[in-house]
Amino acid sequence: MTDKSNTAEQDNLVSLKDAYVKVEERVLNPEKIGSALDHLPTPTGWRLLILPYRGKGKTEAGIYLPDETVERESVATVCGYVLKVGSLAYEDKVKFPSGPWCKEKDWIIFSRYAGARFKIDGGEVRILNDDEVIAVIQDPEDILHF
Repeated sequence: MTDKSNTAEQDNLVSLKDAYVKVEERVLNPEKIGSALDHLPTPTGWRLLILPYRGKGKTEAGIYLPDETVERESVATVCGYVLKVGSLAYEDKVKFPSGPWCKEKDWIIFSRYAGARFKIDGGEVRILNDDEVIAVIQDPEDILHF
């Protein structure tokens, strides 16, 4: 690969250890996520494991952002990818009469301070309660960041 195409490919990846979310595909790479996902905690009860969205690392004008800025933005983000869903999530028929608000592999919006945050090799993940999901979205790029 040339340096130019390699740089372009890196711009389109959001890493989670050896797994990643391709920006254009919006899904986790199943070949690489298996082992990384196995090492993440399984949410108990009505909780969800969320991978916060990390931006491209470059502005629309082509200016590369420092890693510290991208990291700060990912901590403050309100968008995330649902990695795992607890066994009791969305089971309360009184609270969720029309069924689950989201499922694994959905992009969601949540409150900035929602959930428990913790660092893992390659970034940060959150565990949210099932009722802390505000919306399901198709593309995290639709939500303005910065």
